[in-house]
Amino acid sequence: MTEDTQARERLLESADRLFYAHGVQAVGMDQVRTDAGVSLKRIYSLFDSKDDLLVAVLNRRRATWESGIATFAANAVTPRDKILAIFDFLDAWFREPDFHGCAFINVFGELGPSSPKATRTVRAQKKAFQRYLSGLVAETGAPEAVAAQIAILVEGAQTTAAIAGRPDAAAHARAAAETLLDAAA
Repeated sequence: MTEDTQARERLLESADRLFYAHGVQAVGMDQVRTDAGVSLKRIYSLFDSKDDLLVAVLNRRRATWESGIATFAANAVTPRDKILAIFDFLDAWFREPDFHGCAFINVFGELGPSSPKATRTVRAQKKAFQRYLSGLVAETGAPEAVAAQIAILVEGAQTTAAIAGRPDAAAHARAAAETLLDAAA
């Protein structure tokens, strides 16, 4: 691994942890620099701006999200089981000690339109997840609208678990998804 690659990874790890725990605006680049052990000059040689660092963090989060879902879906046999595995993934994630909600929802809520790059990245992740769900729902034979309804359950479970501190939100959302899928069958 090259020195630039190592520095980039340390920056992404630090920025991800700090932004997720404290919010993007509350964390200055000096704090990221100190935590990562990388000079500001080096940071800005790797990322043109804090926004670019944030986008890289979000892209990393997207890969983690997709990998987590894939891991939980790996043993699922049917498309229905793969959909329900998403909620099993959420349940495990919600129980992690550093769970602070969906990073994408958090960033969008915090920055809104003030960061067009972050907004595009957040929307791209949500659209990709919706496409994933749409494909699975289509395979079950359920109407396309069921995918949007299940996506709302996923998003709502994340928000409820974060704000109310209720990891059981995943189980409640899973039960609702089962009801939707049963009704659509």
